[in-house]
Amino acid sequence: MDEAAIPHAVELLVGLLGLAAFVAIVARPLRLPYTVALVVAGLLVGIGASAVGYPAVEVSPEIVLLVLLPGLVFEAAYRLRIRQLRRWSGDLTLLAVPGVLVSAAVVAVVLTVGTGLRLDLAFIVGAMVSATDPAAVVATFKRLQVPEALSTMVDGESLLNDGTGLVLFALAISAVEAPIGPGEAVVTFAGTIGISLAIGVATGYLATRVAGLVNDHLIELTISVVLAYGSYIVADQLGFSGVIATVAAAIVLGNLGPSRTMSETDAVDTVWEFFAYLLTAVVFLLVGLAIPPARLLDSIGPIAWGVAGILVGRAIVVYVLLGGASRLAPARGILETVPRGWLDILFWAGLRGAVAVAMALSLPAAIPQRDLLQEITFGVVLFTLLFQGTTIGRVVDRAIKSEAAVPSGRSGADLDPIPPVSSGPTA
Repeated sequence: MDEAAIPHAVELLVGLLGLAAFVAIVARPLRLPYTVALVVAGLLVGIGASAVGYPAVEVSPEIVLLVLLPGLVFEAAYRLRIRQLRRWSGDLTLLAVPGVLVSAAVVAVVLTVGTGLRLDLAFIVGAMVSATDPAAVVATFKRLQVPEALSTMVDGESLLNDGTGLVLFALAISAVEAPIGPGEAVVTFAGTIGISLAIGVATGYLATRVAGLVNDHLIELTISVVLAYGSYIVADQLGFSGVIATVAAAIVLGNLGPSRTMSETDAVDTVWEFFAYLLTAVVFLLVGLAIPPARLLDSIGPIAWGVAGILVGRAIVVYVLLGGASRLAPARGILETVPRGWLDILFWAGLRGAVAVAMALSLPAAIPQRDLLQEITFGVVLFTLLFQGTTIGRVVDRAIKSEAAVPSGRSGADLDPIPPVSSGPTA
């Protein structure tokens, strides 16, 4: 980094954190979701800076993908328990792999039919907006009181399908630049996911063994930070998915570390919670700064088709793919039957955020109609954050009140009790 740029970077970071604290204070009495308030603040800052002639803040996709995202997904995955993941593993796999593919394909078809966009280019947009964003979803559900099982499903899906979405995005770009056959694409897709998981499990297990050699929470915390970013870097440098590796590593450490090796889990949990809070604040402010509202007005038609595509695709994935398959599973234990009320929540909780923006910013300059692809993606992200993000609490409340949310064939004792939704969001 240029020495002259270092003070500017520090000033920018301090300014973003100060703005985040101010937004949190203002958003609380307004009962406005913190993440939404941050995005709006970033948009307003960007508009204001442009109006007075101040140079726009350049948001690098590497900052989001390499600096902010690993910490965010690690903290969220670290809290997931194997007990719940095992129970819902079939449902999560269905959402994270075929669900992402179906969603991307539906968006591509809708955009092609509605706007005339080339199918391969439309599929790039589909890949960028097909996966729910872990930063957006996890931050939103932290402020809602929902059953542990439902929270595990929503968090787990957003963490897992984010990695598959990034893999699909890379394949979509490659297909435009140098067409590949369906067989090669399937092998690459499956191989990338499998090897990334193996890297994450291996590094996570190694970290738990090393943590077992010490009895100092500061060293253990340091090991967890090294694991969060080290697993991502190793997988990324080898050409695989850093997100999937980090998620797997965090799950291993979170389930093996606290109970068997790590001494001061409360200290580790508290520091990571604070770290994730800071990363969330920065990432959503950057999302607002990265999206140019003036450009979106010129592409309002294609954006509307993109929004229609994600809603139709999400409905198919949640109600037909997940809801139908979970009820038609030939034997108990393959898929858990998901209550109808939970399906409604899963459908509306499909928020997109920082990862989609980062992918749009990282589009190669040689991609045809690059600006249009970016604008559609930015518009879809804004819709999910500003509209779905502000109404998900009502959907949760309505779903909980409409039914007891107990899967057929199971007793109420088998499910987590459903407490009422909190009266207002927390920062």
